Amino acid sequence: MKVSILIPCHNEEKSIKKCVESCLNQTRKADEIVVVDDGSTDKSVEILEGFGDKVKIIKIIKNTGNKSYVQQHGLNFVTGDVFIATDGDTVLDKNFVKSIYEDFKDKKVIAVAGYVKSLKHNWLTACREIDYIIGQDLYKRAQSYLNFIFVIPGCAGAFRTEVFKKHISFDHDTLTEDLDFTYKLNEHYFKIKFDSKAVVYTQDPATLKSYVKQLRRWYGGGWQNLIKHFRVAKDPIRALELSLLYVEGVLYASLLILTPLINYRFFEYFFVSIICINLVTGIYASICRKRWDLLVCAPLFPILVYINAYVYLEQLVMEVFLQKRNMIWFQPERRAI
Repeated sequence: MKVSILIPCHNEEKSIKKCVESCLNQTRKADEIVVVDDGSTDKSVEILEGFGDKVKIIKIIKNTGNKSYVQQHGLNFVTGDVFIATDGDTVLDKNFVKSIYEDFKDKKVIAVAGYVKSLKHNWLTACREIDYIIGQDLYKRAQSYLNFIFVIPGCAGAFRTEVFKKHISFDHDTLTEDLDFTYKLNEHYFKIKFDSKAVVYTQDPATLKSYVKQLRRWYGGGWQNLIKHFRVAKDPIRALELSLLYVEGVLYASLLILTPLINYRFFEYFFVSIICINLVTGIYASICRKRWDLLVCAPLFPILVYINAYVYLEQLVMEVFLQKRNMIWFQPERRAI
């Protein structure tokens, strides 16, 4: 079984070297590394050329500004039986390819969702790491038992190439291509495996301004894909899961925003309960990751909870009620790895 790695790249000079090095330094070597440069104007191509024939570089002269276009173009040059999709700001654990290779020995597995960890930087990325732990150790693990993985991370996914090319492909009509292709995999009832041993380390926004912009892409793309793939809910289990995700999400976000205006005393109790839950989560996260900064930053997590709630409702109004589709791709500012 031949394994390829597909990496889209646009102005990733601060991180692309570490990304490619992590792809090369695998315990089970990848058979092919394809990097598609989307009209970079920095030193990305120069850095990539320094790897020689270890990397297949595909150049797009004019920047498309859309990751899904770049990935679809790069897919034409992928020759592996299985391909791994990751990002230029992401570092693969040394056993990532090995884990993926073992997963695809099961002929029923069509795609694998890896495990994402946030690269340590500041309090905001620490809170994001706590969010990852909740989302993956709890929600994604539960989804795997229901055989309905909601989203394969765009920086930590793997697919059978032939099946992906024939039935899935990368579409360009939503802001979240990873959610889009995961919905399509589920519509075909293809088996998706969640592998917590297939770990990647990725950069998260380090400022609130960039975090909000990223949230607008994630949540806006989430509503876009729900509208596009609503037929996936015809299955009772999947209808239940989507209801829990979206209906509960709307109710919880509304409660967070409106409670202080309706009953301040109730809000005080409600907010204290949120802080207590976050502290417990922070303790669990710090033990799991062996990072005490996660416990220290846990009291700040409610800030993200409220930002998430506001942007979630904002994008519901924009995408669903006003139907003002946002197709502007946001690329966060990169940091040196």
